[in-house]
Amino acid sequence: MKQSRLMSLVESVANVIVGYGVAVVTQILIFPIFGLHTTLAQKLKMGAVFTVVSIARSFALRRLFEEIRSRTHHRS
Repeated sequence: MKQSRLMSLVESVANVIVGYGVAVVTQILIFPIFGLHTTLAQKLKMGAVFTVVSIARSFALRRLFEEIRSRTHHRS
């Protein structure tokens, strides 16, 4: 069964929100182990940067694999 566009959007938004939360919580837990001390505001900003980079990476890989799939499909 194919996923609807709305559910694809909901999944993407949920993925971004969860990823952002994971990035911030990971910083809170890991930074002190390495002697890094930042404010919560700094952690939130860094989490936002990591999230944007992750979205760009995910998009680029998705388009690359779609191009590969498209070329493979057309050869068949």
